[in-house]
Amino acid sequence: MLAACSNSNDAQPQIPLATVNELVVLTDQKNSNLRFDNGAVYINGGVRGIIVVRQNASSYLAFERNCPYQPLDTCARVKIDPFIRLYDPCCTSQFSFQGQVQGGPATRNLRQYNTALSGNLLTITN
Repeated sequence: MLAACSNSNDAQPQIPLATVNELVVLTDQKNSNLRFDNGAVYINGGVRGIIVVRQNASSYLAFERNCPYQPLDTCARVKIDPFIRLYDPCCTSQFSFQGQVQGGPATRNLRQYNTALSGNLLTITN
């Protein structure tokens, strides 16, 4: 009987899967926010785009912009509040620059992608 029970997180639909293989040139002017710790930029890729966040000069994180709370809603797209947080204005969920839930109805962290830094090139994959 216990196998039939489910966690409340399982009641929410999952973010759809998408192949991710993106290259970010850190010296490109459009990525100038990545020159500062907790700086973040949007790039194409993923399901609804990707947010790249600089942790420090040698560490970058990449997150899916599709909010994990009701991800099938057309407005479920995470935005950057510069140097403060990541948030979804549709459902009011808030996330840290490490992708962890900080408030709102979301119970899942942001989907994180793999990052690899080689010189001024950041590769993002899943």
